[in-house]
Amino acid sequence: MGGFYYSGVGDWPVQHRQNDVASAKTILWKPLPCGLYPISARCPSGAHLVLPIPRQGKIRRSRVEGTNRYNNPTMKDILFDFVSQFMPLTEAEKQAIVALDIFHQMKKGTILLQEGQRSKNSYFILKGCIRTYYVVDSEEKTTGFYTEMEVLSPPCVVRKTPSECYVACVEDTILTISNTEMEEEVNRKFPRFETLCRILSENLLARQQTDFDRFKTSSPEQRYLNLLETRPDLIQRGPKHQLASFLGIKPQSLSRLRARIMENSRT
Repeated sequence: MGGFYYSGVGDWPVQHRQNDVASAKTILWKPLPCGLYPISARCPSGAHLVLPIPRQGKIRRSRVEGTNRYNNPTMKDILFDFVSQFMPLTEAEKQAIVALDIFHQMKKGTILLQEGQRSKNSYFILKGCIRTYYVVDSEEKTTGFYTEMEVLSPPCVVRKTPSECYVACVEDTILTISNTEMEEEVNRKFPRFETLCRILSENLLARQQTDFDRFKTSSPEQRYLNLLETRPDLIQRGPKHQLASFLGIKPQSLSRLRARIMENSRT
């Protein structure tokens, strides 16, 4: 079908897809290393489309022997740009962050945290996707997906208890991994970072509460439509069985749900 994947309602003629992107009513943008890129658009006729995210070029990196840590200027710039939304960084502050050696590249399927493991690590996703899940009666129950510019601080870090969940990479992922000791060191040298950490924590808690309330008060179909509206890229990036688990249904039910939504869109 060329440049687009139909994932919503309505009809958007393929031959006009390039012009319609420019005239779409709503376009969602995704921050990527190459800049902002449209990932979802609602065209004048009401169609809701998801655009494929472009493949990135090879990332220039210098590898630290024996580890998966990378010194990548592009990734640093993405992190600094994100932080600058809350407060501008001085060169000294940037150098302090770089000196922590927090940039890592992980392969798809890598388990970052296991059930029963103690950890002090928090994660900030620069490129890729990770998820949290529990294993209940030998079945994985996905509870969250985290993509570009999102933070995950597992509950066990705050509680200082063994983890009850797993954290794993859904895709090849570049992320920062920091721990409480690193944060204390930076806060000691640059007290402003403590304010930044508080702001990020408050935003994270507010979002988690909103997501939890929305999940508890909606049907599986409403959950899927909400995901399509707010995180359309995840529909393509997440494996079907993990998405179904996240929505609280079986993979077969997700297939029927998608088919029903598509059928309703034609009537």
